[in-house]
Amino acid sequence: QPRLVSATPRICVITPANTNRTERMKMLLGLVTLSVVVVAAILGAPLDDPRTAEILRYDSENIGIEGYRFEFETSDGTARREEAELRNAGTENEAIVVRGSYSYTGPDGTVYVINYVADENGFQPEGAHIPK
Repeated sequence: QPRLVSATPRICVITPANTNRTERMKMLLGLVTLSVVVVAAILGAPLDDPRTAEILRYDSENIGIEGYRFEFETSDGTARREEAELRNAGTENEAIVVRGSYSYTGPDGTVYVINYVADENGFQPEGAHIPK
């Protein structure tokens, strides 16, 4: 008849009654080793969740006159830089021109970089992955 040998409350090994102590210990050691490997794999998994990203760097200049500038970078690899200037102030052709870029790592591990200009001609993004 099989006997129940318990290593811990969570790991149970069923062995035949005639199995000797050495064989049971080998089996138990194998199960413990496997458990350690599984736990290590789970704990060693990357923590790329953007909900847990931290701000590594943030700079901003905005006095509310003639433009602004800001940039930031987060722990998940996301980064953004943007600056704006007022052109033709006080004229019929007055416009704010914004130039910037942002980058992020996609689910496939690819780093995407987008450079853009937004002016009187609209938003104009450029990037290796954006069709022309």
